[in-house]
Amino acid sequence: MAASRLNLHERYRIHALHEACFSIRSIALMLERAPSTISRELRRNRTGRRYQPNVAHQLMQQRRLRASRRGRIDAECIRQIEALLAEDHSPAQIAGRAGLASHEWIYQYIYADQRRGGTLFKQLRRRRRKRRKRGLRDGRGQLLHRRHWSTRPAIVETRSRIGDWELDTMRAASGKAVVVTMTERRSRLHLLAYSPDGTAENVRNAILRRLGRLRRVVHTLTSDNGKEFADHQFIACALKSDFYFADPYSAWQRGSNENGNGLARQYLPRSMDFSTLTDDYLRWVEQRLYNRPRKILGFKTPLEVLNGESINTVANQS
Repeated sequence: MAASRLNLHERYRIHALHEACFSIRSIALMLERAPSTISRELRRNRTGRRYQPNVAHQLMQQRRLRASRRGRIDAECIRQIEALLAEDHSPAQIAGRAGLASHEWIYQYIYADQRRGGTLFKQLRRRRRKRRKRGLRDGRGQLLHRRHWSTRPAIVETRSRIGDWELDTMRAASGKAVVVTMTERRSRLHLLAYSPDGTAENVRNAILRRLGRLRRVVHTLTSDNGKEFADHQFIACALKSDFYFADPYSAWQRGSNENGNGLARQYLPRSMDFSTLTDDYLRWVEQRLYNRPRKILGFKTPLEVLNGESINTVANQS
């Protein structure tokens, strides 16, 4: 059987056969190597458009040297990783923010812990979403005087300012109570408000209660076509903002809000009785989310982005 690593002699043979236009499978057969080994060698160690065996061998040796100098992950690093997992940080967030280990290593550590009977895997988010079929007719009736999301000011799409919000409601598997969710597009700040049911009046009141004190940083609002937003004109007038609607079954047009709802589901699962929710609990969930580093924000937290925009107390207002 061939050695585990390609040697310089084999690299010269690969070069000669490749230049002679032999296929990767043919080269692998002659060297008694797996085709994937040959393919990976030609892909990873190519310089420009050519494969040069001596340069390829040097590149391999440099990678091995860097790997040998890489610091080992000690017990203190592992303790910090476990503490951040307990704070509901994902492996990617831990790797990007703290740099304690790669996200691949952290996932492998979690799965190894699970095989040993550990519980770290429970800190990972698991989401199961039922996707609606596109193109189905919306049977919930039409909302009057709707403004299409595509008519929003161009600045909304650039995410260059604080004050453009996306709205939705979250429901439990049973019961009438809902949680109204409001996501600020620039910072991804995700605010929550309780409503005893999904009627337009109560949803309207929940939105105004949560965003009323922030009306100076509410420029636009974009929701789905739920009838719970039938009082959109009243909301827009009260907040001195403009209200827009996405297309039916087009969650991607409110992508920040949909993502925020997925994160919030960790604390507001469908099995929960929403009628028992308190404002204190919802503020606690908000705090967990706006202090969590986000990859899309360069591993800053939503609160840090807000602070960078000179709005220091938005998240704590109620």
